[in-house]
Amino acid sequence: MSIIHRTTLNPTKPELLTPWLPTRLWYRGGTTGPRLAKAGGFRLDDPEGVVGIEFFVATDTPADPASGTPHAYLFPLTYRGAPLPDADHALVGTLEHGVLGKRWVYDGVHDPVLTSALAAFLAGHLRPQAQSTNDTVDEEITHAYTGEAPVLTGEITVTDTPEGTTLTTPDGPAIHFNRVLTDAPATPPTNALGHVTGAWAAPDGTRVRGVFAVIEPRA
Repeated sequence: MSIIHRTTLNPTKPELLTPWLPTRLWYRGGTTGPRLAKAGGFRLDDPEGVVGIEFFVATDTPADPASGTPHAYLFPLTYRGAPLPDADHALVGTLEHGVLGKRWVYDGVHDPVLTSALAAFLAGHLRPQAQSTNDTVDEEITHAYTGEAPVLTGEITVTDTPEGTTLTTPDGPAIHFNRVLTDAPATPPTNALGHVTGAWAAPDGTRVRGVFAVIEPRA
């Protein structure tokens, strides 16, 4: 079980993500750059207790409401005490943790610890943990999966598009992350093998729900 420390982060997670987000194909903001605020998310435990795994949700609200609409983004992140080998392309940045010291923060879709934990979660072997409370299941996170345990090991291909990020493997299903979250009925496509849904806080404070990820048949 990972331990949540009540401490400071420098920079904060929204501050760390602010310059990185506009480099993504799925960024929907304008030329002025994002204004991110934490809106929700959940954690998965690393069985080895070494890597932090978080599915972080942040909202981007334009300074001038007339210049655009707010968006909610999903950031699967991992936190490590040392660099992940051969993963410079996936590095979001580094931050200083008040207890743990320097942490390397990665776009978790490229991190084998996150993908392994995600497969265990979909298979029912891990339970989603509350974002800011120790040893507490996040009851707002729901998931379903039909079929054998998903295979998310070995060679994983990560593809970013304006619609989100898709993970594919030679032997398993595809997992599509909705990086831009939509406040809509949490109904996955009819051909989906499974899905992950969750809730977050809209800029006006209301609690909304949507689909975080969809597990699709292998093409």
